Amino acid sequence: MNGNGILAFTDRYTVKLDLDGTSFKTALNYAKRVNRWFRLEGYLILRSSKGNYHAVFNKPVTWEKNMRVMAWACFISSFNPALSRWFIMQCIKRSSTLRFGKKRDKPRPRIVHRHGREDKRIGVYLRSRVLARKCEHT
Repeated sequence: MNGNGILAFTDRYTVKLDLDGTSFKTALNYAKRVNRWFRLEGYLILRSSKGNYHAVFNKPVTWEKNMRVMAWACFISSFNPALSRWFIMQCIKRSSTLRFGKKRDKPRPRIVHRHGREDKRIGVYLRSRVLARKCEHT
């Protein structure tokens, strides 16, 4: 849970991208390119709300590589303002965060696409989502 009472997944080893203000097709394109370029073994795309997506990748990485991946994603997105702001905040915090739960009028993010392996960091993410959902009901 973050400081605002929103259930979130924060760590340094999972490559995550907050792709707000993009279409599904664009989010899928970025995820495919990042996955292929950095050999991240697989990815999930989640719809966090209309026109907003998250991507979570499977292969664990160091924080330094995670920063490189996020920076490269900003670059290939032509420095999408929402992605760039999110990236800068992750740099400041020295870890990356995506929400699991509801946020004001936004629903909990839903998986809309899966590709490749899910046995490492995606597995951790999915198990954490289940625990987070249980916390919402207590």
